[in-house]
Amino acid sequence: MADDSPTTASPPPEMASEQPILSHPPPSPPPPGSVTEKETPFSPPSTTTIGQVIEQPEKSISNEPTKTPEHMPSFKEESNQIKDLSASEKKSLDDFKHILQEAITKKEFTFLTKPEEPISEITSPPEEISIWGIPLLKDERTDVILLKFLRARDFKVKDSFTMLKDTLQWRQTFNIDSLLDENLGDDLEKVVFMHGFDKEGHPVCYNVYGEFQNKELYQKTFSDGETRLKFLRWRIQFLERSIRKLDFTPGGVNTIFQINDLKNSPGPAKTELRLATTQALHLLQDNYPEFVAKQVFINAPWWYLAFYTMISPFMTQRTKSKFVFASSAKTPETLFKYVTPEHVPIQYGGLSLDYCDCNPEFTIDDPASVVTVKPATKQTVEIIVNEKCVFVWELRVVGWEVSYGAEFVPNNEDLYTIIIQKAKKMTQSDEPVISHSFKISEIGRILLTIDNSTSKKKTLLYRFKVTPFSE
Repeated sequence: MADDSPTTASPPPEMASEQPILSHPPPSPPPPGSVTEKETPFSPPSTTTIGQVIEQPEKSISNEPTKTPEHMPSFKEESNQIKDLSASEKKSLDDFKHILQEAITKKEFTFLTKPEEPISEITSPPEEISIWGIPLLKDERTDVILLKFLRARDFKVKDSFTMLKDTLQWRQTFNIDSLLDENLGDDLEKVVFMHGFDKEGHPVCYNVYGEFQNKELYQKTFSDGETRLKFLRWRIQFLERSIRKLDFTPGGVNTIFQINDLKNSPGPAKTELRLATTQALHLLQDNYPEFVAKQVFINAPWWYLAFYTMISPFMTQRTKSKFVFASSAKTPETLFKYVTPEHVPIQYGGLSLDYCDCNPEFTIDDPASVVTVKPATKQTVEIIVNEKCVFVWELRVVGWEVSYGAEFVPNNEDLYTIIIQKAKKMTQSDEPVISHSFKISEIGRILLTIDNSTSKKKTLLYRFKVTPFSE
């Protein structure tokens, strides 16, 4: 079975989540243009490469190394274009559509509103079958939806049809249509949230497991069967609203990029959480096939990796190829492989501030550059300025512990270099992102210098804007 679906906060690694998605994927960043980067070595350059597909995990409490998950080729999403399907896949899709059309014509889709209802209260067969707001067999979006069910059942048509029919019955029983508009509060908005897009245009969903260390929130969410049911309904509502913002045309983005933050995650001893998430997992696996593009696990504790190692032999190669693990130290550079820094929230090493107007000069749509500063080297970014302007930039070095300085060098040799920011040692206690602006009345160069005297490589992020002015 090739089924892997979006999920919720919990120990099992096939779990993920969603929320309302931004309306458009990010624009492609512009070419480097007039920006140059200079490196002054003080020692042999580091041989460390930037990240791995599977990162080195943290060690266990006993200081025994937890086995690293086996390296898997990165998952590449299949095309939903008819022309890209194999002959057998196209036949399965045609057969599926034929069976579905026949079932609708013969009015075979009769659903109980509730499982315990007597036969006399069965709802009338619908004239039109819809799922996730899309009427089936009306346009090409049907192909994309049916391919999800086919891939979840290895293109076995009868099994796929049974799965679709069971899903439609469950949606009727769970009363999905009314759930969409139900007010379930905002207590969990920091637990699961959508923020930005990955490099391929997938909306990115963050699952922050550590939020459940809040005892009051934990009790309110999982204390008894009633609260767990409310959590489940919130989770399904969240997912449904997100899915309806996806693009189900054959060339559209119809999957979600999942980032699971396991920092301070409650351990496997939390019975209530385990019960709730196991129930959610089963529902999501059964009723939301093929909605995950990638699963990235950051800040992974030793027990989680041990759990993954235990269950991984029972997963398909296809499912495992969607997983990426990163230790705390590797989190930012791992995320930057898939998500550009302007789309990564500031708490995960990026530049994006959500729900905040702290720096209105820059938004998620303003591209940033990434530079690796090797150990014991000085890196200078040179930006050519060919007009009178107000030059605005923001910058961060992930983890800091470097010296930062900025200056303006005019092309006119008769003029002095202007120190904008005297070289200053920046520590982890400083603001993660710093911003500057400088009025330039002569053409010249802005120089941003990072002096990394540590034995570790550093990641420099920066972006800038130019606003012309006339005197």
